[in-house]
Formats: sequence, C-alpha cells, structure tokens
Amino acid sequence: MFLRCKVRRKDGKQHRYWSVVENTRTARGRVVQRHVLYLGEINDTQELAWRRSIEVLEDGATQPRTLSLFPEDRFAGALADASIVHVKLSLLQLRRPRQWGACWLALLLWRELQLDQFWSKRLGSSRKGTHWDKVLFVLVAYRLLAPGSEWRLHREWFRRSALADLLGEDAGLAEIHKLYRCHDRLLVHKQAVFDHLTGRWRDLFNISYDVLLYDLTSTYFEADPPFPEGDKRRFGYSRDHRPDCVQIVIALVVTPEGLPLAYEVLPGNTADKTTLRGFLERIERQYGKARRVWLMDRGVPTEEVLAEMRAADPPVHYLVGTPKGRLTRLEKHLLARPWQEARPGVQVKLLAQEGELYVLAQSRDRVAKERAIRRRQLKRLWARLKQLSTMQLTREELLMKLGAARDQSRIAWRLAVIEVATDSATFSYRLDRDKLRQARSREGRYLLRTNLVEEDPAKLWSHYLLLVAVEEAFKNLKGDLAIRPVFHQLEARVEAHVFIAFLAYCLHVTLARRLHALAPGLTPRSVLEKFAAMQMIDVHLPTTDGRELLLTRYTEPEPDLSLLLTKLKLDLPAQPPPKITAGPMPPISL
Repeated sequence: MFLRCKVRRKDGKQHRYWSVVENTRTARGRVVQRHVLYLGEINDTQELAWRRSIEVLEDGATQPRTLSLFPEDRFAGALADASIVHVKLSLLQLRRPRQWGACWLALLLWRELQLDQFWSKRLGSSRKGTHWDKVLFVLVAYRLLAPGSEWRLHREWFRRSALADLLGEDAGLAEIHKLYRCHDRLLVHKQAVFDHLTGRWRDLFNISYDVLLYDLTSTYFEADPPFPEGDKRRFGYSRDHRPDCVQIVIALVVTPEGLPLAYEVLPGNTADKTTLRGFLERIERQYGKARRVWLMDRGVPTEEVLAEMRAADPPVHYLVGTPKGRLTRLEKHLLARPWQEARPGVQVKLLAQEGELYVLAQSRDRVAKERAIRRRQLKRLWARLKQLSTMQLTREELLMKLGAARDQSRIAWRLAVIEVATDSATFSYRLDRDKLRQARSREGRYLLRTNLVEEDPAKLWSHYLLLVAVEEAFKNLKGDLAIRPVFHQLEARVEAHVFIAFLAYCLHVTLARRLHALAPGLTPRSVLEKFAAMQMIDVHLPTTDGRELLLTRYTEPEPDLSLLLTKLKLDLPAQPPPKITAGPMPPISL
C-alpha cells in the first residue's frame, strides 16, 4: 500500500486530495491500483483563508479543537499559527485493521428493532460501569457474524472487529467473566422481548398474525451426563443424527414471513405431540382469541388436541400434514373422488368427514423429483448388491456391508427383498413390485387435514407450503448462526445461549425482510459478507512538533457494495473525528 495524491484546480487554486491505494497484479501481468482508504484533503494553499479546518480531539481534553493540516513539504504561505499542524506524510503508518462494515450493519438492525432502548432500560449498568446492554449486543453480533464459543470471542474475535469503536467502549467489554455473567441476566426478560418484537415487526413490515407456523427441532451438547434431577439435557430422538449426545428440544412459532414470535426450550426426550397445547394457550394469552390458522407438520398434534381446537370458542383453525397410515385408511374413499386443478401443476381431491376436510394434493414437480430420487437410489443399490454378490466375504462382513448399503439408499431398500443365508455368506435379492407400485402411486402426494372446510383448495395448498418458513428458521439457527453444539455446563446458561441465538436470528430475518422488498435475490449471509469487506484502519501521522495525529477511518466501499447501499437506502455514518496526542503546544480557547 502507498499514498497517492490527486491534484485538482478549482477557482484558480490548487487542491491536493490524499488516498491510500494498493497495487494488485492481474493474471496477464498488469498492475491495477485498488482504492483502499480516502484520507481527504490535507491543505497546502498559500492563502490562509482557504485553509480547511478539522475538528481534532486532543488527548486528555474533553472538547475538540480546530486545527489545519499541512504536509511538511508545503510551508509557503503558512503563517506561524498554533492552529496549524504540519504532518510527515512520508512516515504515515496504517495499523490495526479490523472488520467494520458487518458490525455497523448489525448495530443498525439492532437499533431498527429498538433493542438498544429495550435492553438499556432493563439491563442498565453495574456499579463498576459495565454496560450490560452493550455486552449483550456484542454476544448477539458475534452469533450473527462469526458464531463460536465465548472464549474465542474474548481471545480473538472482539479485537478483530470494530465493535469497540462503534459502541464507544474498549476491550473490557469482552472480558470473559462479563460475557458469561451477561447470560445470567437475560431469561427473566424473555416474554417482554416477544411482546416488543411483535410490535416492532407490525410497525416495520405491517405483519398480521392470522397464520402461524409451529414446529420443533433439537440441538445437542458436548457434555457428559449424568446431570442433576430435572435438567433438560436428555437423550432423545436426534434430528441432528447425534443419538450419542444429550440434547434439548426447541419449539418455535413463526409467521409465514419467517419472523419468530415465541420459542420454548424443552427436555431432550420430549415427544412432539405433547408440546402443542401449551403453545396454543400462550399465543392466546399474548394475542387474544382470534381467527388464527395453525400450520403444523404431521406428528405434532394429537387427536385430543385437534378435538379441543375444533371445540374452542371461537374455533382454532389448523392445517396439518397427515401420516401415510391415514392415507391407507382413506384410500378407498379418495379413489372415487375426482381430481380438481388447484393451480397449474397441482391437483387435489377433497374428502369431508366429521367436520374436517381431507385434501389429497399431488404436485407434478414433486412427483418428478421424488421419482428421480427413487430411481437414482435403486440404481445405486442394485449396482452395490451386484458388486457384493461377487465378493469373497465372511458372513459378518457381508452383513456389515449390507447395512452400509441400506444407510446410503434407504428409500430403495424398502422396495427390495433381500434374503441372507443363515449358514453361509450368500444372499439373494429381488425387487418387490407390489411395494414399487404403491410407492409410485404415492410419490408427490400429500394428505392434508384441516377444519377450514370452506377454504379454497388452492389456498390450503399454498398455506401448507408456508411450512418451509419454519424449516428455514431452523436451518438458519443451525447453519448460519451455528447454535450447535452447545458447550455451556449450567442449564440456565444453556437456555440463555438459545435466547442469544434467537435474538441473532431476529436480526437475520429483519435483514431478510429488507432484502425481500429492496434487493430481492440476495441472502442475508451474502450481504453480511459483502459488508464485512469494509475494514476500519488507524492512520498514524507524525507531526513536525513531535506529536502524532490519529485518523480512524473505515475503507471505501467497493462499487457493488455502494450499489447495495443505495438499494437498501442506507447512508454510511461520518468518519470518526481525528485525535492528536498532547504536546508542547499551549491550549487555545475556542
């Protein structure tokens, strides 16, 4: 990197503008200069009246003072004046680069949701001056931008970010004991956060809460049982395919736009069907009784809960997926029903029974997808079985390799009949054509169940597809925000960890809603990565009188990021004011 000066003449006067640029060599050997940092005009005119003044904060002073900067090689016309500082541009140094852009965007989203005001009222400051609301934002920003352990945040990441600059704090904000103690102060405010966010999303995005999506997931721990009596960390059905680890279950309610309304942390061995009743009561207390539609996957509601929903006053409407076993029971009744076109590529059959409506939906695209998956697995399984039949193996080795083949092609395995000899390492295999015929007839078909008997079938199908939003929420929590694995040992801090991930997801989904309206096609993660390219750098400029001028500057955005800022209607803040070390110069009253 080096300094580049651009000279312009304006109104008969010469102006010099300084930038930091970087040489980059292309594949063909050309050298291209990339603009890194704009320093602005360090004035050198012969007219004192033309001098550009800047506000500089001197070490030990509480108020800034006005100074004029001159390069050391330009003394002409610069009268002896205590407000003039000559800088040694040849000794300029760039120090402490740190990530600024994505941190600034996270703080912008935090303030847009007014979470800074919410938490400052509830967490406040300690007697030692610790701003717990700022510590919480550091934890949430870290979970959003570069998720990891609190120890990594303390040891590495905070120093490589510009959060201290943005919050007006220092490295003490990320002391390890503060990060852990902040967890202990959060859970009492969980319900208040739900209420606050509900109002903010209604104001920001005009969200209604007529349709709600409900689903569950699990996350596992790096911890060794046994745990105290009543601890929520338990062995159970693992959606992360880690049955060897203890886990907790997370139940989540979101809107069709993916905006979360409430969640609950449940023991790791909780059955899905036992969780719904409590959430129905909670949402009714929070939002009142209203015509509301609940979308759920199969296995979540029980027959008793569905009966209670139908009998409620007013009735609580639902649309749920139905296990394939019920499709077998209703198959004879559905065969006599005609197909109706719900929308292009989607056909439905309707069957009304006992105050409910069953909707058998068939998607042409889904049929093609599931058949392609099944054919691909069958082809792979048959090739593997043929290969195993020619290998010299012991019976134990054969069984192990068959088990591995089953894990790789579970859909195809259900359609095969494989018989292993009891006294030798031989086996036979064939295709079960009856099962294949039944599988073909059910590919791309879904049986839905609802008490919205008057609804248009096309609308019901569109509602059911909204379940993708809650699945996307879980995908973001486990992927982008890396909620798993959890290393905390105290149960309260485990729940606080989930709460921090929930707040980070709120920022994530708020950015997604902005992008949906203003820059469709971009994902929140891609935007955060673009903003992360903007760095903050300390520019150190020695002066001729033995002092040092410090200019803290964020780098200029690349052209594509400038376009994105325009699309999102965002304006970058002013550069931080320069600072100068105290020296022999006597103070001047302003």
